[in-house]
Amino acid sequence: MRADRLVWSKLSSALPVDLTEETLRRIRSRLDTIDMTTVREVYLPLTELINHYVENTGRLYSRTHDFLRLPVGRTPFVIGVAGSVAVGKSTTSRLLRELLAQLPGRPRVEMVTTDGFLFPNAELERRGIMDRKGFPESYDRQGLLRFVMDVKSGAPEAVVPVYSHLQYDIEPSRFTTVRQPDILIVEGLNVLQPARRRPDGSMALAVSDFFDFTVYVDADEDLLRRWYLERFRRLRETAFRDPRSFFTRYAQLDEPDALAYAERIWDTINGPNLTENILPTRGRATTILRKGADHDIEWIRIRKV
Repeated sequence: MRADRLVWSKLSSALPVDLTEETLRRIRSRLDTIDMTTVREVYLPLTELINHYVENTGRLYSRTHDFLRLPVGRTPFVIGVAGSVAVGKSTTSRLLRELLAQLPGRPRVEMVTTDGFLFPNAELERRGIMDRKGFPESYDRQGLLRFVMDVKSGAPEAVVPVYSHLQYDIEPSRFTTVRQPDILIVEGLNVLQPARRRPDGSMALAVSDFFDFTVYVDADEDLLRRWYLERFRRLRETAFRDPRSFFTRYAQLDEPDALAYAERIWDTINGPNLTENILPTRGRATTILRKGADHDIEWIRIRKV
């Protein structure tokens, strides 16, 4: 089912959730233009839909446990959020975390990004794939899978390595601990990847096998490229000027050389990763949020179950 924004906005009833302008500014990415109107017209109906999934999935698990005469345990609801570099999936994830945490019963909502499961730069160099950072093979997929399985199975704690965007690398000996959330949001480029076939012909598990609801944030590739270049320009004026930044050298380049470097990164890494790995998973998402030129969401598609 595809709905334009006007039709979609009329689907939501009065959920008891609220969001302040200050909170919205805090969670919004640099280039994202999301405003309170978008929250009301797009994200409140989406939050209500997810709430229906949460409630009914919980009932299904409970009744299945009863039928099998298993101890009844709380099973966390896991949401995957995917999309290209620069599309705004981090803003979508943070906003959903804020809204879902206000649902009846005040569920405990945690959010992690798959950046923490990138291999350290030294390991990427050893494997000869430093120029494929962000491609599926640059991640510790088994580590990510173990983490989601631990959360889904109700483990008391599950840990995520910490990735520093400033240093462009995993921070050794630093971890984030997730402790039995009611809802977990997993955000990343490749989280909707299907299972891979093992050498013996059997199918391996994929992290997407453990998702209860998925969102793909979408836009035309030419817009994504433009947004990436705009973000790079802004970072040259801000974060890249930090002497601790991996990218300090690019803040010192003149504008044409810096732009040429950013274009090369998109054309050789981010663009190919999008077309080869990320975009083919779009059809697997429960919900697609389609953005237009001004970063605003124009239409929503829900996969019929």
